[in-house]
Parts: sequence; C-alpha cells; structure tokens
Amino acid sequence: MTDQTQKPEIFELNNGSMQVKITNLGCTITSLFVPDKNGNLADVVLGMDSVEQYLQGAAPYFGCIVGRVANRIRNGKFTLNGIEYSLPINKPPNSLHGGQKGFDKVLWKVAEYKKGDNPSVTFKYRSLDGEEGYPGDLSVSASYTLTSSTTMRLDMEAVAENKATPVSLAQHTYWNLAGHNSGNVLDHSIQIWGSHITPVDDNVVPTGELVPVKGTPFDFTFEKKIGTSIHEVGMGYDHNYVLDGGEERLGLKHAAKVKDPSSSRVLNLWTDAPGMQFYTANYVNGVAGKGGAVYGKQSGLCLETQGFPNAVNQPNFPSVIIQPGEKYKHTMLFEFSTE
Repeated sequence: MTDQTQKPEIFELNNGSMQVKITNLGCTITSLFVPDKNGNLADVVLGMDSVEQYLQGAAPYFGCIVGRVANRIRNGKFTLNGIEYSLPINKPPNSLHGGQKGFDKVLWKVAEYKKGDNPSVTFKYRSLDGEEGYPGDLSVSASYTLTSSTTMRLDMEAVAENKATPVSLAQHTYWNLAGHNSGNVLDHSIQIWGSHITPVDDNVVPTGELVPVKGTPFDFTFEKKIGTSIHEVGMGYDHNYVLDGGEERLGLKHAAKVKDPSSSRVLNLWTDAPGMQFYTANYVNGVAGKGGAVYGKQSGLCLETQGFPNAVNQPNFPSVIIQPGEKYKHTMLFEFSTE
C-alpha cells in the first residue's frame, strides 16, 4: 500500500570515497560512483537521468528491487495450501519479477535516512493480500548501507502477516565496471562460486534439473572473460547458478567476482541467497540512458542473488514459501576494489 503523500525522491549515500544515489521508487540504485586504480570516479551502473523516466517504464529493471517473487513463474500459476493462484502474464507465457506492477514500480516509504561515516537509507513497503495475484499481506523492508569506504550492504526482509506466501526478492542492477557508458562488458572477467546451473526450457523456465557447468560455456568456476564462450549460449547468459558456498564473509557466501581490465575495478559479491541469475543484458537494445548514453546489447551485467526461478512449482528447489509470522531475510554485500 503506497502512502499517497509519498513522492519519488533521490537519496544520496556518500562516505567520501563512494557515492550512491537511490530512489524510493522501487528502491532503485540510479548511480554508483567508485574509484578506479588511479582514484578516478566513474558511475558503474546503467540508469536514467530522471525519476520520471523510471516512472514511465523506460528502464528495463535498471537498478531496482524486484518482487514479490523475482524471475519467472511458469504460466503465472502456482498452488499453495490447496488454492491455485493466478498471476499476471507480463512476460508471456510466464509471470516475471512480480507482475505488471511489482515492487520495482511502487513507491516505498522512507523509514530512515542517516548520513555520516556509514550512511544508510531504509525503505518500507506493505504489499496487500491479492496484489498482483499473491496471497496475504506482506511487510517488506530494504536497507542500503555504506559499511566501509568501498563496500555497500543491502539487507532485505519481509514478514508474511496472515497467509503463507512465496517471497524471493532480487536486486537488479546492471553493472559496467568500466563506466555505465563504456560499451559492452564482454571484456570483463567473472568468477562465479557456482558449479551447477538450473537449465531452462524454451520459455526460459528451469526444468527442475541441476546440471554441472564443468566443460560447458557456463563454467565460471575460475576467472574467465565473459566474451570467451558467450556466442555458444544463444543470446547470452541469462541463467540461475546454484551457489556453492565456499569462503564466507560476515556469514555470507562468496557468489561472484567481476573485474574490468581497463579500469582495474573489481566487484566481489557476497550473499546468503541460494541462487544467482547471471544476466548479460541480452534484451537491452538502444535504451536511452544517463547523460546521453545509449545502452546496447550486453552493455551491463546483472548478478541477481535470489531463490531459484519457478521454485513455487519445483518441489526439489529450495522453498521460497514464508509462513505467517515468519521472516524472509536476504543480504548482499557489494565490495569494490582495484587490482
């Protein structure tokens, strides 16, 4: 439920070495400046110049938090406690990222905004029973905090108030570590701490299998250029990786490491989610972005940590169902550096 007095605004988090701008429309990161190896700042996220452009739907999920359930639900249907629920089919034949007006398109309430050494902003939203077809009232919060000079933490929580409901939020920023307007990311290298993917059918919905990546173009268990095998996977990468764990930081597992050779910027991502959608902006085509930039195919990459896509219809996937009174928690740590 949106408070009608709320307006879309932009909030800045700045600790002297990193500057992030986030709007309460969809908890969207509109810009994020971090230094390169020479200390030069660049904006490394794809986005729009004004909040109005996001309101008009000009951004293909740039920077936002998607929900109530991220990614695809097969045919927009699932059954829970004997009741079949039907969701909007906004990416035929499936429901995608919460439906026609998911969490990315609503105004969140600004619950707290703190400046100082560890600036933070906390947004809250109450999603009502039946919104976009989902059952039960859900109270959601998202807090972005700059926890160190070049680290940003995102804490997402949701409480099911009165009915069991699926919940799987994802942060959908498109990253380009060379700078948002620097062309494609095929020269970036990436390592993903995931030795399996959930392969998909013709409608991009997981089949339910877990398949090892070893010996396939999906193998990023070692650092590898994104462009090396991308031509072997159709339009590009748009796949959910099963995160293995491995070394931990603050109770979070290492999900990915991305590096841009031109600026030497590195992004390490840590999370407690079971999966991560690695997406190479295959459907972005001539999108007019910030400062006159035009974003083409593969001009950014998404690292959407998440519950597995279509988990509501796959009993062998980790459950995304939250029972009444239970709390969903999902944390991401974005750690920038140069090497």
